[in-house]
Amino acid sequence: KPIILMRGLLYCILFYAIGQALTWFQTNGQFLWPVFRKNQILVSIIGGTLISYLFITATRFIAEYNNGLVWPGRFIGFSVGMVAFAIMTSFFLGEGINTKTLISLILSFVLIAVQLFWK
Repeated sequence: KPIILMRGLLYCILFYAIGQALTWFQTNGQFLWPVFRKNQILVSIIGGTLISYLFITATRFIAEYNNGLVWPGRFIGFSVGMVAFAIMTSFFLGEGINTKTLISLILSFVLIAVQLFWK
């Protein structure tokens, strides 16, 4: 594929990863910081606007990469979210990665590979 499309794919994955990380903080920040628990509406409004922008932009990039198809973006966004959630939950909340979670993460990488490389 042309370089411009490959760059779009990388931006897509980057924007999904940032969006998923911010979503993690938005929903789980309540367990880390009392201010998140006390200001749920504010966290929703401020975080939700930025997160929505990132997901909308990532979807545009992946649709351009896949000739207008949006299903691959859904699977890639889900898989990136699984990876981000596992890493961040382990790091910030101390919930380890057990065998079931590890297998789910491996399947997430397989799902991304299917969407990117199966033509």
